[in-house]
Amino acid sequence: METFLRQALVAALFGGLSMVCAAQATTPGATTPSVTNSAPIEPVDFIVAVVNSEPITNSEVQIELKNALQQAQAQNARPVDDKKLREQVLENLIQRRTQLQFAKETGLRIDTAQIDQAERNIAQQNQLSIAQLHARLVQEGTTPAKFREQLREQLTLQRLGQREVEPRVVVSELDIDQYLQAQQSPESVANQLINLGQILVAVPESASAQDTARLQAKAQEALEKARRGEDFGQLVRTYGDPSTHGNAVAMGLRPPDRYPALFVQAVQGIKPGQLTGPVRSPAGFHVLKLLERVDPDLPPSVIVQSLSRHILLRPGQQMSESQALERLRDFKRRIAQGSATFSGLAREFSQDGSASQGGDLGWASPGMFVPEFEDVMNRLSPGEISEPFVSRFGVHLLQLLERREQALSDQQIRQSIRNVLRQQKLAEAYQSWARELRDRAYVDIRQAPQ
Repeated sequence: METFLRQALVAALFGGLSMVCAAQATTPGATTPSVTNSAPIEPVDFIVAVVNSEPITNSEVQIELKNALQQAQAQNARPVDDKKLREQVLENLIQRRTQLQFAKETGLRIDTAQIDQAERNIAQQNQLSIAQLHARLVQEGTTPAKFREQLREQLTLQRLGQREVEPRVVVSELDIDQYLQAQQSPESVANQLINLGQILVAVPESASAQDTARLQAKAQEALEKARRGEDFGQLVRTYGDPSTHGNAVAMGLRPPDRYPALFVQAVQGIKPGQLTGPVRSPAGFHVLKLLERVDPDLPPSVIVQSLSRHILLRPGQQMSESQALERLRDFKRRIAQGSATFSGLAREFSQDGSASQGGDLGWASPGMFVPEFEDVMNRLSPGEISEPFVSRFGVHLLQLLERREQALSDQQIRQSIRNVLRQQKLAEAYQSWARELRDRAYVDIRQAPQ
């Protein structure tokens, strides 16, 4: 149960891009946010480290150590040396403490409305009411107050990463060109997955030269019809050997070494959708169709796009964040009752450039919106309206209108690669920034955790 709620916490807060979680995922022994403080604590506690005059106690290390062990067990991870794991957990606590202190010193604050919204998101995602969520927390040995404090910490770390790290990251056109060039190396090509279809015109071992020529002509006829656009599956049934009908239309996406070398060589110079042949093998003549070629290191060429609209309110002197959240809840009630329309409210009240279009944001590919926005959008079903939520731009009410699969243009593929590279650079930049912050802090490790 404890692991379930901890995973729910991470998913609800960080869904897509999250500097905090991305960086923790690349840090050896990093622990995920927990929702319990029920680990056994020794009767006599002691200070193991001091960070800028703020102590870290052995009991804190024990709590995080328990969470790390539970996470490793859930993921079937390889056991880590006990002493090394304790040192890693302590280092993670030191880094987290320096970041929270820096956030406080620089005036970053998370207000009650944001914590309320995060708590509602977690309850909604796990199909629980707030009361049921609190009951589950008590069952697992913690309290709603402690859980909310953890939410405050995680939201603080998230906003801090957005403010301090994201501006450091730039992906240039040269970066994208170099990435694409690297994918053309022999090593990368050898790792690409291919899916082939074939029409096999079988040639018996006892076939005469005349019979062989006739069967080759038959395979050539099948190839020409396929190139004219006739249904490939029907051509398989008409011309192909009956023993191959079951898997000939699509033999499956697999590495090249799981296809005959003759097939791989024959399709090397063609693009998905194109045909080649007839190719001679001991079994007969093969007409081959390259159905797809997938590079596991490249973004997919077909993506799921979302069509959505939103109402954005920007908190300020005239309206607090709590008031904006309540106002959008009222908008949602009015839409549900039929006394107002989403587009009408967006045109009248939204403080976004999309207001004149009724809040319509157009078709969007993954990575086009900030993570906290996409995370909510990705959880909606077509037609569904979200609960009000907070992003770095303000407070939103979001409706998903439709989803579709879309083949990417070359420019869109470059944008997808940009997003991949940005995530890589964000993780690297976070690690660098976290080390800088840690190096500037006064850290006194007094005693090894036990």
